[in-house]
Amino acid sequence: MSETQTQLPTDTWIHASWDEYVEAITNLLNQKAKSYYYKGHMRLEMAPVSFDRGQGHVVIIFAVTLFAALKNIAAPGLDTTTFRKTGVRDCQPDVAYYLRERAQTIPAGTGIVNLDRYPAPDLVIEIAKTSLLDDLGTKRSLYEELGIAEYWVVDVTNAQIIAYAIADQGSKRIQESQVLPGLIIAILEEALRRSREISQSEVCAWLLSQFQQNED
Repeated sequence: MSETQTQLPTDTWIHASWDEYVEAITNLLNQKAKSYYYKGHMRLEMAPVSFDRGQGHVVIIFAVTLFAALKNIAAPGLDTTTFRKTGVRDCQPDVAYYLRERAQTIPAGTGIVNLDRYPAPDLVIEIAKTSLLDDLGTKRSLYEELGIAEYWVVDVTNAQIIAYAIADQGSKRIQESQVLPGLIIAILEEALRRSREISQSEVCAWLLSQFQQNED
């Protein structure tokens, strides 16, 4: 590891030019790190290793994908994908979805998603363990400016989901998804709580029953 790499602080925003940011993430290509760039600052996050964060990540991806499938909504999910507006903003959310007619927006073989060429995702999700305050603060502002339609922060410590609808570079709390109408945030929170007491397969079966009941 180079001296530059060892000196870079992680899990905090530091002042950097775009070129400095690109150099930093190039040096970290062999490490599992997430990176963000916003308003002349960069943030590097080393790969989380906590059990409950990983578990929450899997449960949320399954829940959203299952709901979309039952509603016959095209919803390809993206895991830790880079979305970039060169020289201005860069992010690697934990989960992102393009929905419905936008589902095939990004062609196969694409590496970094160039937001000067392609639209921003409809739904972005951050799974928060140690990054909760930043996910609710600076990253929310970043996603507002990117034009994301909906943003969720999954607080795995408290089994809580703070969901926002985004419009006109602002956001408001919601209790039901607007990009996936009928998907109640409280049901997802209950699934997170149940995942701590029963197996994931049992949680999946419970989610299926809940989603099917709501169709009646």
